[in-house]
Parts: sequence; C-alpha cells; structure tokens
Amino acid sequence: MALRELLLQLVLLLLGAIVLAASEPYSNCSRTCGSLHIPYPFGTSEGCYLDPSFLITCNDSTLFLGPSYESLEVSYESLEVLNVSLEGEIRVLSHIVRDCPSEPEYDFRNSNYQFPLQKHFLISHTKNKFFVVGCDTIAVVIAGTLAEPEEYIAGCASLCDSNQSDGNGSCTGTGTGCCQTSIQKETSTFLVTAWNSTDHSAVRNVNTCGFIFVAEEKAYDFSSDLENLQNRQTVPVVLDWAVGNKTCPDAKKKSTSYACKAENSKCYNSTHGPGYRCECCPGYEGNAYLSNGCKDIDECKENPKPCNKTCENIPGSFKCSCPKGYEGDGRTNGTGCSPIVSQSSSIAIDLVSGIGISLSILLVGGSWIYWGLKRRNLIKLKEKLFQQNGGLMLQQLLSNYTGSVERAKIFSTEELKRATNNYDESMILGQGGNGIVYKGVLPGNKVVAIKKSKGFDQSQTKQFVNEVVLLTQINHRNVVKLLGCCLETEVPLLVYEFITNGTLFYHIHDKSHSSQLSWENRLKIAVETAGALAYLHSEASMPIIHRDVKTANILLDDNLTAKVADFGASRQISLDQAQVTTLVQGTYGYLDPEYFHTGQLTEKSDVYSFGVVLAELLTGKKVVFFDGTGSNKNLSMSFVSTVKEDRVLQILDSHIINEDNIEELKEVANLVKMCLSVSGEERPSMKEVAMELEGLRIMKKNPQRKANLYTEETEYLLTEPAHSFSIDVGTSTTAGYDSIRILKPPDGGR
Repeated sequence: MALRELLLQLVLLLLGAIVLAASEPYSNCSRTCGSLHIPYPFGTSEGCYLDPSFLITCNDSTLFLGPSYESLEVSYESLEVLNVSLEGEIRVLSHIVRDCPSEPEYDFRNSNYQFPLQKHFLISHTKNKFFVVGCDTIAVVIAGTLAEPEEYIAGCASLCDSNQSDGNGSCTGTGTGCCQTSIQKETSTFLVTAWNSTDHSAVRNVNTCGFIFVAEEKAYDFSSDLENLQNRQTVPVVLDWAVGNKTCPDAKKKSTSYACKAENSKCYNSTHGPGYRCECCPGYEGNAYLSNGCKDIDECKENPKPCNKTCENIPGSFKCSCPKGYEGDGRTNGTGCSPIVSQSSSIAIDLVSGIGISLSILLVGGSWIYWGLKRRNLIKLKEKLFQQNGGLMLQQLLSNYTGSVERAKIFSTEELKRATNNYDESMILGQGGNGIVYKGVLPGNKVVAIKKSKGFDQSQTKQFVNEVVLLTQINHRNVVKLLGCCLETEVPLLVYEFITNGTLFYHIHDKSHSSQLSWENRLKIAVETAGALAYLHSEASMPIIHRDVKTANILLDDNLTAKVADFGASRQISLDQAQVTTLVQGTYGYLDPEYFHTGQLTEKSDVYSFGVVLAELLTGKKVVFFDGTGSNKNLSMSFVSTVKEDRVLQILDSHIINEDNIEELKEVANLVKMCLSVSGEERPSMKEVAMELEGLRIMKKNPQRKANLYTEETEYLLTEPAHSFSIDVGTSTTAGYDSIRILKPPDGGR
C-alpha cells in the first residue's frame, strides 16, 4: 500500500514537471550575463528570444545588443547593454565624437560616428539630448527612421571667447562652452559629425578639443567636466523598445504571433512609435511575455498591511473583514472597523445622520462653488493667454485694415476642438519635429488644416502678430492661405486652407503616381512654385523668405495646381556676439550650405532649396538616394556633377524623356546647376528663375514666341499687390511660429 502511494506521488510529480515545461518553453534558457538579468522577450541564444531583433550577445560577462561582430558578413558595431527593463526601455553605450585637430594623432574619422540600430528600437526623445561641449566646435546630428535614415538634421555650435573659460554652469542650450538640442520623436538611427572653423586657434588657452554626443540627459551634468570627457569614450543612451509594428487590436488577430502570453496580462500601444508592449494586470507582477509569467501579488503580506484586522488574499486583489461586533470595510486607509451601534443609540444616530445630511448639502454646494471658480479661472487663463500671445494687438491691426482681401479670423479653443473632434488621432494629417497638423471641419462643412506647433517664443509676440496679419493678406493662387489663428492656448494654433491631393513629394516618389506625372505637369508645377516664391520675395511692404522649400511642403490640388505650404517651426540666432550658442535646424538635403555655415539667411537660400526641388522633378530621386553600387548619394552634388560632365540624360527620370524635349530638359538642368551654386552671389534670383521657366513653358506651347517674353501671368505672379499692408516689425527679424521669415527692407520697401 505504501509502495503504491509512493509510485502515485512520483507520477504526479513527473506530470507536474511535464506541464510546467510545456507551459514555459524558455525555462532552460540562460537569463544572466555576469551580474545582468536578461528578461524574455530578450535572449542570448536561438529559441530563447521572441524574434532575432531581441537577440543579446553575452561576451565575457558583457551584454551587446544584436549578434556578435564575428557572426556578421557586413561591418556592424554592436552596442554594449547596461540594463534591460520590461517597461520598454534599454540602456546602451554610445561613442563620444572628439574634435581635436591640434592633437598629433587626430584623425578626421574620429569626428564622425554612425549609431547602429535594429528594428523595434527607437532612441528615446524624452530621455536623451544632443550635446556639444567645448569651444569653436560646430556639430550636427543627421537622424531619421529606419525607412528614411537621413530624414532630418539638427545641430548647434558652441563658441567661446578666448578670454573666458568653459565648463561652468548648466548646459541648457545657451550656456558658455556647451549647447544642446532635442532628439525628434521616432528616431531610430543617427549620424554625428563635427568640424571647427579656426582649428581652435582662437581658444587654445581654454581647450583645444570639442566633444559631441547623444546621451541620456540625466546622465550628463555640465559642470567643469572637460577633463572627465577627455578620459571618457562612451556615454549612456536610452532606447525605447516595443514588439512588432502593429497596434494591440491588430496584433491580437494573429494569435500565434501575439506576444502577451500571460493569462493576467494587458496590451498597451507604444507611445513612442509603432508596436505594442505587454504588462501584468493590476494585482499581478512578473513577465507578461511568458505564459505563466504574471503571478498574483499577496497584498496581505505587504508592509504596511492593507487591512486593519483580517486580510484574505484573492486573485488580483484582497478582502478585508471585521471581527464580530464590528463593521466597516476593514481597510487600513479606509473606514477600518468600528463597533456596531446598539438600538439605544438611535437618537445619536439620527443626530449624526442629520449632521451628515447637512454636511452633504454643504459639500454639494461647495462643489458647485468649486467648479464655478474653476470655470472662472479657466476663462481668466484663456484671457491671459490671449493677451500674452498678442490678441489685443491683433484685433486692433485687423480692425484698422480696410483692404479688399478677407480678414484673418481669430478662432476660439472651443471652435477648433469641435472641428478636430477634440484633436482626435484620426484627424491627424501629419506630424514631425515642429508640430502636428490636424484636419478640421468648421461649420458649413468647410475643411481646414490646423497647425499645432511644439513651442512659441513669447519675446517674439509682436512680430508674430504682425506676420500673421501680413501672411493672411497674401492672396496668391499658388500659396496656401492662412485663414486665421487661435491665441487662447499656450502655443498659438494656425488655421490654413485644406489642400486635397497630397504633397509633391508623394507624387514624385510613389511609384504608382510618378509614372503618371508627365513632364508637362512637372514643368507646370515648377513654374507655379517659382512664381509663388518670387512673389513672396518681391512683396511690396517687405520681402518674405520661406526657409523650408521642399517637395513635402508643396501641396497639389485635384488639378495638380501647386500650393506652397508648410510654414513649420525653424529658428535662427545671429552669430554676432562674443559668446553664443547657435541652434541650426532644417531639412537635410535642401539646406543652403552657405546659410548653414554662416547663419546668414537670404533670399538666395530659397533659390538653393528650389534648385533641389527642380532636381527631384527632373530625376524622380530623393535628396539622398542609393546608386548602382548601393552607396548613399547626395542629389544636389550628384546632379551638379553630371551636368558639368555633360551626362545629365543618365540621371533624368526615364518617364519624362522623349525626342522632342531633350534640349528643353538640358536647359532646365543648367538652371538647376546655377541654383545649386555654393556661393549665393552666383545663384540667380527667384524672379529670374521664374521668368526662365515661364519662358520655356511658353516656347513649349508656342515655339514661334521668344522664350524671354513676359506674359500677363508672369507679371501677375511677380508684381506688387494692389493693397500693400505696411507694418513696423521693429528690429527683430526672427519668426518663431513657422518657417516663413519676413525681413524689413533697408529703405522701407520697394
């Protein structure tokens, strides 16, 4: 009998082990490397991770993200891992770029660093910053998504007076000897590069090196640490990770690949980018990616105890009870347990009840007063923000204007909330580093685009108001019209007309649309865009410089009519001070190299950017493209080179070439080469570019007419408007709310 019971127990133990092994297929995997824990979905060997992107290599008690260097056929530098969190973060080490031209062993390659990254990982835009430390050091970070590896460019310059020492104070973006700027959301890879203008000769008595890096913001404290940076090679960077690229509902449809395996787990959409994460439900703890990973928390064993008296643990929660003769919820932080009142105390109970009712009435009345005061404070806040953002000044300017053009409207926050369904995600038209654009539907089913920028410089309020008034007076058929704004929010909202057919970038680079975009349509779009920019530059009261001309900022309507748009947030700071930190922002590939190196913005900066747009129209290539060898090529440099070598037909889009237009295409290519001159003085004006393109279009329609003939349409595009609107913009010329910039002419305008 005893032997039978013993055999039965052995069988039960064996079955339990089999069930446990079946429910936990990763139980035999190594989960440590040195002193570091490696939680699933990460793993160090095949079969121990969710998919290959979560592979971590353990090498001599050190963790590296991704496969080992020796196992790869291509050059790849693994990232050393400091720790992994199931809350969607992983900390790795990134290199510091050194800019030390005075050192004998200095190699220019040391001033460049490519940060490698795989899918499912993003560089945290909330935890990291881009830093430049030192003197006479200029650096940029070129970053983007895995699909668009060079999507945007940002950087700063750290310049010091030779009589001042660096390394004191905080690095807030404008501190002496240090500057910093933010990392854009959903960044997955970056390239850091640096240079100097004087080989540090002006500041050699201070420091001969500059240090450039992306790092976890809280891990770097700028306080006399140049000597420490001399001895450091790496800094920590925080990465955000998620599973796959689907939302929770879509991922659940494919149950075989759904990663939230635990019974008591929940799925959360990633807030940093595509994909989702898994977490245990409240009352459970552990690893939600494992089938039995979420274990019940025994709250009754916690200190302090949750119950005043008796505690009973239940799945996902607990229950408190009171002993006989007591009543209440039994919780330590609740009503606890109190003696049950006898019948003889009913009078006291009635008295207490009466007091309770009175208190309830007072409470309800107090709540009404509280909500009334809160509503009143909200109204006062809106009024304060309205005045702070220049609302009264804008109202006065609009009331004084008597032109024939429709006046700008000042919208309320309630109007725009209703128009966007309280800024619902489904109404988002696009977003980037400068802000988000929503689709809005106003009363009467009027569709508009509402720009919600990320920041606003309160010191530029007067100029912001003046420029809003001026921009709303632009009534040009090839410029997206600014309809008005809302000033009752911390960052003013701008309302534009809605254009239906997407961007020129989409029509050029989407395969299904590019083949349908004929040369006639491309030339028409180029003429209309050039005419609009020339009109902005030749504005009667003051010239307007766009600052961010690119195919993504040229919209098309249903008739393929071009509309110059975006007016996104970029900013310039002058370099005429002894000590300064300058932030440079723009779109990589379109940025005028002369403006980037000197900080001096001119009308010719728009000409350069438009030259890149023309090159895109001619070639169908992006500003950074892969050639036949698989190498990255810069479109502007490649285009100029092929024109000089008389090989332009080799780079043109095959869809637009025919026997009748080869000479015409070559003429436009030569015009592009002039626009892309490194020196701004060698570039034509936007007015000259517009007339040249219009002349080619006239010749195409009527070969008997001279190419340089002025048409009524050209004159309309380039002459002054009938109603100029003269505004004193003061001495400041920086517009912080969007990328169009208005400059006051030296002699009061043309």
